[in-house]
Amino acid sequence: MKRPRLVILLSVVFLMVMGAPCASARGEKTLTMATTTSTDNTGLLDYLAPEYQQATGTELKWIATGTGKALKLGENCDVDIVMVHSPAAEKVFVEKGFGIDRHQVMYNDFVIIGPESDPAHIKGTSIKEALQTVKSLHGPFISRGDNSGTHQKELSLWASAGLPAPDKEDWYVQTGQGMLATIQIAAERSGYTMTDRGTYIKYEHNSGGNTPLKILVQADAVLLNQYSVIAVNPARCPNVKHEAATQFIRWITSPGVQEQIGRFSLMGKPLFTPNASR
Repeated sequence: MKRPRLVILLSVVFLMVMGAPCASARGEKTLTMATTTSTDNTGLLDYLAPEYQQATGTELKWIATGTGKALKLGENCDVDIVMVHSPAAEKVFVEKGFGIDRHQVMYNDFVIIGPESDPAHIKGTSIKEALQTVKSLHGPFISRGDNSGTHQKELSLWASAGLPAPDKEDWYVQTGQGMLATIQIAAERSGYTMTDRGTYIKYEHNSGGNTPLKILVQADAVLLNQYSVIAVNPARCPNVKHEAATQFIRWITSPGVQEQIGRFSLMGKPLFTPNASR
């Protein structure tokens, strides 16, 4: 009389075991991406992800972090694809064999923001002059300090201005946080910071247009902020979903999706300009 019960138990175990491949099969319809915080904070990925799933049947999942950490996730084979904005670091990532098929997707620009009263009087100056002035007056300057694409760009701008990185100065505050959080800290301290324009527009939108920090330095050629997408190299990471990554690259660089990126706006202001290279 105990044999039927044993058969039932074995059947349950069999179904549980057989269920694992089904879960794995469902997992094949997902693509995991590491990306910079700005593509997440601005809402761009929330805007694009449903369109991608409808077009391809693949769900896009993403980890939003600084570019340095995003590339490290690619190196460690923890994601299938990266979308980041630090061209120098991206080129090293590809040259070392961690990534392949790097394509430009879109750009915006970096801006220096600060209190409307602008105590350092940097409004309308060049980025070089602005940084030299902020340093001479001891800021305060609020930096992400997190090895993100924005932080890497900021450090390169200090160097271009002929100044050592002020990371040991009291007036230079490193938050170790994302862009929106860093902007909020800059507002609390009436300090200056550098942000990408898209995240600043999101900050404006969240504040109903009444923001304590205003754009003071902009339109300098060196402030270009280019975003690119890179597939993780399957030769180094055999378990990555390379076909899905290639599909995403084709999709996001296609003319129709590029138009969608160009239409994405808040408060009537576009957050990114598409410029895909295919």
